[in-house]
Amino acid sequence: MESIDRRLVHALQIDGRAPFAKIAGVLGISEHTAARRYQRLKERGIRVRGALNRFRLGHHAWTLRLRCTPDAGPALAQALARRDDTFWVHLMSGGTEISCLQQVKNPDELLLDRLPRRLVDVSAHNVLRGFASPGTWRGLACLEPDEVAALRPEFEPEPPTELTPLDEALLGTLEVDGRAGYADLAATTRTSESTARRRVEHLRRTGVLELRLDADPSRFGFATQARLWMRVEPRSLAAVGVTLATHSEVYFAAATTGPANLVASVTCRSGGDLYRYLTERIGSLDGVRETETAPVLRTLKRVALSEGEAFPCHA
Repeated sequence: MESIDRRLVHALQIDGRAPFAKIAGVLGISEHTAARRYQRLKERGIRVRGALNRFRLGHHAWTLRLRCTPDAGPALAQALARRDDTFWVHLMSGGTEISCLQQVKNPDELLLDRLPRRLVDVSAHNVLRGFASPGTWRGLACLEPDEVAALRPEFEPEPPTELTPLDEALLGTLEVDGRAGYADLAATTRTSESTARRRVEHLRRTGVLELRLDADPSRFGFATQARLWMRVEPRSLAAVGVTLATHSEVYFAAATTGPANLVASVTCRSGGDLYRYLTERIGSLDGVRETETAPVLRTLKRVALSEGEAFPCHA
């Protein structure tokens, strides 16, 4: 990928709805070039999508780990990806394992009782605290600190409120295209452009609307991905989680309930790099008692229709 495209991708990761004129000014290119380059990125499967962060509405985030027979894996993963309350659906370990995130209003809404019988094992872990999310993945970072600061959106935070039918309609459109213009949003939801703008800005300020870059890391040269389950001494859990968030290999890390109390998703350029990451970086962390690794075969869902920050993440 060309340098200008990498810089554009990083800019969109910082603020997925930043006007092309603003992005162009920071990157030192023309507005036309920024828009044209983004269109080319979309044609390659790299785009901005919106996602509903149900945690901000009081919902609970869970990470599910499902082991199944090889013939059941692909179909089950596809079924999970079609649900509107699941995120980051991974088919792993040669197709015999699935991992995903689910947000539910009440724990009894977990889909465990609706799963097929061809499962070997099922475990559900409540996400207690997030340390890293796809929106903060450092593997894309290439802009200078002053450029990042110029692009970072500044909102006065507002408390979330119950979604209105208009909000739900706007979110539905933004899930498909996170950069949809306000005129298009107004036409799609049958409201005025000013109202569409006001409601979208409100959803962003409350954190209910997350804008995330939807892209396969392999597009950027990170061909090897894996899910890690770690058993960490409780006294070291916070420190290990904070440290993982600084690793460029990590695009998701969270403390959870269960015997493996820290889960992470990592992406590396090769299997050799993954080996070095596990042995040198994870292996050197104090308090990590045990690490289990499952290679990701395929990701069936990330952001929305194809994942947002689906868990409570704190800086």
